[in-house]
Amino acid sequence: MQGTTQHRHFDNSWYKPGRSALVRALWHACNSWLMMSFFPGSGWRRALLRLFGADIGKGVVIKPRVNVKYPWNLTIGTDSWIGESVWIDNLGKVSIGSDCCISQGAMLLCGNHNYSLSTFDLMVGNITLENGVWIGAGALVCPGVTGKSHAVLSAGSTATTDLEAYQIYRGTPAVLVRERKITS
Repeated sequence: MQGTTQHRHFDNSWYKPGRSALVRALWHACNSWLMMSFFPGSGWRRALLRLFGADIGKGVVIKPRVNVKYPWNLTIGTDSWIGESVWIDNLGKVSIGSDCCISQGAMLLCGNHNYSLSTFDLMVGNITLENGVWIGAGALVCPGVTGKSHAVLSAGSTATTDLEAYQIYRGTPAVLVRERKITS
């Protein structure tokens, strides 16, 4: 016999976002009014993220309308690019290396739900994108995924498992399609 989900029993009280309710409320206001705005400029976005605990390297470009759930769970190396309308839903830690490109509309998703339990429990996994990784426009990186050095996730694709170094992945779920060769 099949069971049913019972959302009224959902309980994620075990999850601790890492900051007080006041800090989360202040961040939510800054994120909604400033980070997700159309106002140009990366410098003030980097400064705002740092103010709320993010570790942001030099030369990072952060385009308009970027949505970051919890900046204190975010690390970005030097000279990386975060495109317009990127959503970093970082219930867990998100680490983006140096010289990475997260293209417009991509989503880094650290949380999901256990659909096999009637209580639909929250599950959280960290995301690590090593140096030189490129996440294509509209792509989705799921909880627990590591994108190894210079891996590529093509536009509109979904990474549910690790992306191996210098490999190109495409599809939903993403599958290996070929090696990435970089010429000078």
